Amino acid sequence: MRLGVDVGTVRIGVAASDPDGLMAFPVTTVQRGEGDVATVAEIAAERAASRIYVGLPRKLSGKDGDSAAMAHRFAAELSERCDAVVRLVDERFSTASAQHAMRQAGRKAKQQRQVIDQAAAVVILESALDIERQGNLDRVTYEPDPKGNDD
Repeated sequence: MRLGVDVGTVRIGVAASDPDGLMAFPVTTVQRGEGDVATVAEIAAERAASRIYVGLPRKLSGKDGDSAAMAHRFAAELSERCDAVVRLVDERFSTASAQHAMRQAGRKAKQQRQVIDQAAAVVILESALDIERQGNLDRVTYEPDPKGNDD
């Protein structure tokens, strides 16, 4: 079982895979703030997740910005709180992909707000599962620095 996590400034989307890591599906949305890392760690423990993929929102240039720093900190804290291996994975287009898919399914923007973070987490997890299947895990994803930055 694997989890995908989309860390936003207001909400955190969480997705999970089936036990074989073939499919991803939405789980929940966690509000950002006190206890958010602990809540995601509890979800990981309840689902016996062996690996957690945290989306890393890089700029189009490939460089890290403020949102990426936030994801690094979240991933580092999460790795300290749970037994699962936590890895960061590029997610530059996860929210845009999720929004596009929801529009194609006929969901209006107002309806999307309630589940867009979960849908983005599904996109992150599906991408990570593809990377795993291709055997590129160590080349494309990486574990967070324990200090929460890449200095």
